[in-house]
Amino acid sequence: MVIPRVVVAAPSSGAGKTTVAVGLMAALRRAGHTVAGFKVGPDYIDPGFHAIATGRPGRNLDPMLSGEERVAPLFAHGSAGADLAVVEGVMGLYDGALGTDGFSSTAHVAKLLEAPVILVVDASAAGRSVGAVVQGFVAYDTAVRIVGVILNKVGSDRHDAEVRAGVAPTGVPVLGVLRRDTRLTVPSRHLGLVPANEQQTQAEKAVAAAAELVHQGVDLQAVVAAAHAAQPTETTPWTPSTETTSSAGRRPVVAVAGGPVFSFHYTETTELLTAAGAEVVTFDPLTDKLPEATAGLYLGGGFPELHAEGLSANAELRRQVAAAVASGLPVIAECAGLLYLCRELDGHTMTGVLPATATMTPRLTLGYRTAVAATTTAFFDEGRRVRGHEFHRTTVELDHDIRPAWHLPGGVEGVTLPQVHASYLHLHWTATPDVPARFVAAAREYAG
Repeated sequence: MVIPRVVVAAPSSGAGKTTVAVGLMAALRRAGHTVAGFKVGPDYIDPGFHAIATGRPGRNLDPMLSGEERVAPLFAHGSAGADLAVVEGVMGLYDGALGTDGFSSTAHVAKLLEAPVILVVDASAAGRSVGAVVQGFVAYDTAVRIVGVILNKVGSDRHDAEVRAGVAPTGVPVLGVLRRDTRLTVPSRHLGLVPANEQQTQAEKAVAAAAELVHQGVDLQAVVAAAHAAQPTETTPWTPSTETTSSAGRRPVVAVAGGPVFSFHYTETTELLTAAGAEVVTFDPLTDKLPEATAGLYLGGGFPELHAEGLSANAELRRQVAAAVASGLPVIAECAGLLYLCRELDGHTMTGVLPATATMTPRLTLGYRTAVAATTTAFFDEGRRVRGHEFHRTTVELDHDIRPAWHLPGGVEGVTLPQVHASYLHLHWTATPDVPARFVAAAREYAG
């Protein structure tokens, strides 16, 4: 793995990692580089902005979901054809899964990639004290190589000079200083930023503004030099074709929900489905019908609670899905997909595949989960252990008991039918490559 690479981290959330990472990706692309963009953790939204900035698919690196042994291979796969990679961190540099020693943190991923780190510090409410923050982060784990600092939200030239003076004794170079800029504002909602594909024009303007801000305030040549300082490491790139099996025969159509409602799924999901032998066709449940000859349906995550009326208005698709499932159509639904399969969502009629009602709540359910399959389906055998991630503000109430999908530490979760697996849990299929293979096999059998 010889790709020049740099990780953009921060002392905490809200320091401006996304602004700097996206701005770097876009500014480096403008400078003639082919840039690969990555996000540490299970976040679905930031990679959408990375895709706009780089012109390439945004990808995630998550040791918890994919396994730490796959992080470098997935990075090598996602960097193919690029001459430089920028990895955006998550939360604070050393913040990982709760109750662990920083597992799945930005620092963990940086060490797995042997990548240098640029620390983004919000200097809006401090002066020389920023130097103590930088020194503390450098000393906390000497295996993490912090090679530069970018100061964000600096108010004036005097403020700039004072903060630089504080950082100077640390020996860590200041690679850039960014001033406050209202053009960078992107709408947010209850689960974070609004996905880029829901406000494409505004997202593109924000990315362009971030690129200009970084171009003016950051020493791009120094960033490139830092990325080139990453030492070559030996790893075999992850490839979907070697991870899953494809049985012979006609390629069945697997419909993948997309559009503004179902925007949450990992890039590798469709790559694995294709490698397993599927013809993947993306459709928008707000406006489209099921693709012709659909033999499998994947419903990922997103924001159905904000589009419940529009989903309900597409009565033809709702009817098609219900009829196809009744005839044995294999379906995997994660989070938003679970809600769409319910009878109602916030009073709006959904497909009615499941005897359940979904409603929005003020309570956020968030975190990694270790789950055990509670029921054997076409995709999972009872007792199968997986790691997933839950992220929602809705709840599902069943009309009557039905076979659950998962055993969790707090009870059971999700719903299954013989050919349907629906739950709140998001999985990274790179850790379970047999699942897309079994899904496509079921689709091929349905098509036959």
